[in-house]
Amino acid sequence: DMPDRIRLDGRVAVVTGAAGVIGTATIRLLAERGARIVAVDRREQDLATAIKDLPASAEALAVAADVTQEDEVAEYVRAAVDRFGTIDAFYNNAGIEGDIKPIPQYSLESFRRVLDVNVVGVFLGMKHVLPVMREQRSGLVVTISSTAGIVGQMFCTAYAAAKFGIEGWMESLTPEIASFGIHTMLVEPGFFRTELLTHDSTTYAKPSIDDYAT
Repeated sequence: DMPDRIRLDGRVAVVTGAAGVIGTATIRLLAERGARIVAVDRREQDLATAIKDLPASAEALAVAADVTQEDEVAEYVRAAVDRFGTIDAFYNNAGIEGDIKPIPQYSLESFRRVLDVNVVGVFLGMKHVLPVMREQRSGLVVTISSTAGIVGQMFCTAYAAAKFGIEGWMESLTPEIASFGIHTMLVEPGFFRTELLTHDSTTYAKPSIDDYAT
């Protein structure tokens, strides 16, 4: 095994979507490297479970919040600063896949929900975290996009639209905040087994272009 050369002792990391598969793995890795964790998710019970599995030595704060609600976003940022004094890293991870359907069958409500969580949630987090980082003139923002933000994916149009949007948004934001010593990073995971991809696998029927017929 290679020695772990990256230590984060005392650094404060805020992670959204912390109760999901990627989020849980992230807070565990950050905690093992010495970071203090602010774990954010709207699923309170799952969040408590994720925190419980952290190393005994970990300093962690769980905050139940919906990333699409600005007052709740402002509250998790305030809670992080109240508890730990600052935010060194922000891991923008909360996201949903939405429906896998041809466009004629896609409801406006579902389409807006995907954009709300995957784009607006990222925007609101950045809006409230960046002033904290700007004041200390340092910070790292990691935003989880997807390979669907690089190459379109059939029947996942809402998800791809959201992830393509995040790619452009982050590219535009990076030079805006670079002068404050804030660094940004986009991560584009491919397909692997998470609840987002398997939540209804027992009933999932692959869409067909024939579904366009009325």
